[in-house]
Amino acid sequence: MSHRILVTDDIDREGVALLRAVPAFEVDELATLPPAELLERIDQYDAIIGRSATRITEPLLRRATRLKVVGRAGVGVDNIAMDVATELGIAVINAPAGNTVAVAELFFGGVISLLRHLTRADSSMHAGRWERSELLGTELRGKTLGIVGLGRIGGEVSHRAHAFGMEVHAYDPYVSEERFAALRVRGAPTLDALLAVAQVLTVHVPLTDETTGMIGTRALAHLRGGAVVVNMARGGIVDDDALRAALDTGHVAGAVLDVYLREPLVGDHPFRGHANVVLTPHIGASSAEAQHNVAVDACEAVRDALLHGDLSRTLNGALAGEDAVTLAPALLLARRAAAVARALLAERGATAIESVTLKTGDDLTASAGALMAAAAAGTLEGVVESDRLNLINARALATARGLVLAHGAGGFAPHSRAVEVRLVAGAQSMRVGGVAALDMPPRLTRIGDFHVDVAPRGTLLVLTNHDVPGVIGRVGTALAEAGVNIAEYHQARLAAGGDALAVVTIDGVPPAHVRGTLTALRDVRSATVVKFGGDA
Repeated sequence: MSHRILVTDDIDREGVALLRAVPAFEVDELATLPPAELLERIDQYDAIIGRSATRITEPLLRRATRLKVVGRAGVGVDNIAMDVATELGIAVINAPAGNTVAVAELFFGGVISLLRHLTRADSSMHAGRWERSELLGTELRGKTLGIVGLGRIGGEVSHRAHAFGMEVHAYDPYVSEERFAALRVRGAPTLDALLAVAQVLTVHVPLTDETTGMIGTRALAHLRGGAVVVNMARGGIVDDDALRAALDTGHVAGAVLDVYLREPLVGDHPFRGHANVVLTPHIGASSAEAQHNVAVDACEAVRDALLHGDLSRTLNGALAGEDAVTLAPALLLARRAAAVARALLAERGATAIESVTLKTGDDLTASAGALMAAAAAGTLEGVVESDRLNLINARALATARGLVLAHGAGGFAPHSRAVEVRLVAGAQSMRVGGVAALDMPPRLTRIGDFHVDVAPRGTLLVLTNHDVPGVIGRVGTALAEAGVNIAEYHQARLAAGGDALAVVTIDGVPPAHVRGTLTALRDVRSATVVKFGGDA
């Protein structure tokens, strides 16, 4: 299958070369397009890769009927309508690590420039003045650095701060104590506790509902008097009006800003009049090395998503952070177990699935979120538009349709990599499970109360019948006469002469009349055809 990719916003050439090296890719490399022109073109592409200049809006995403992946050569994704992308099953991929060093180095460049009055010293020298006596500065050594967000960039800043002889504290409720210890950083229990000790405060968190205005009037009031505030993350995390007021009163001694609520910063902005504010035009990632790194990272991730379905680096996918190769058999099993359970309930006349419960063996418990997405996708196959149903949007689509999704805990240990899916529709329920071992293809091992052993691939025929002599022969003959080739045939029973269940793996799709032919056979009570869709 060929894929067409739009690359825009001047992505580094080496990243683009990775895409052009794939024969199945057709790559269009264009300068940043006006929104109206991009809207007209976008339905031609399977992926788009850009930087912050191109806004991926809701109208654009809804127009992009072929789009599978949005690649962002950088960290922030506030220029992308993430909720809409998730709803539509479009993967959003960024490059979070490529500009880490560039931002960390700029942090120290900006703070040292402020504390040592480098911008004023430079401009006065160029103007022919010698103002040495007026440029008394202060050192970083001995000062307390307060970091909000101890992720990649926050960690790099802390490394370098130790080299300057700073004492480093940080607030990050999502980071383990082990990481604080490894970075030799003192963890603050609350933001207020960090503010009380910080002489230099820096934020390294994404712009979210939780972080918008995080450093506002109240926070700045708790900040140690005479401190310096730095924002190189995203405009809006530090409240502009509150910061300006704190600078005016002298409670905040200075600020270093690389990002702004509205960019570009134009006109007579109040910060331009503050001599104790260092302003840079969002150049945190503007190093040749960083631009190369983020381009390569983003293009590699988009390539792997299109070619291999690897969603491990998506921001909005259930597989984010997972080992896609190791988890793939379990995802396939969860999706196909749900599809079998849904088909069997439909055979019984059930019309609306109400809940999906997933159980996993111990080795898969940590990946329950991704496996639940796969089970939801299997449940919804044939119900929603198939080319927009995937691990990115399956859970959201299921929830929107009123399905209750649950992960059953405890009491399930037939195998460390076992998966079981139970669907409920009214008074009826069906459970289907199996094992996704790493050394062999996944197998279905249970359908309802019956123990089976069959590969969930191609097309399955699930038959219920009486356990009497000759049934298997009659089924085999009927399929042979219909030109249907049997790949596997597994017969299971609860007791001799009682109820039995057969699972038959066949090649291709059987003729429409086969189901009726099978149910017309003596002692065959039902025949369910399960044609599997795309792999999970």
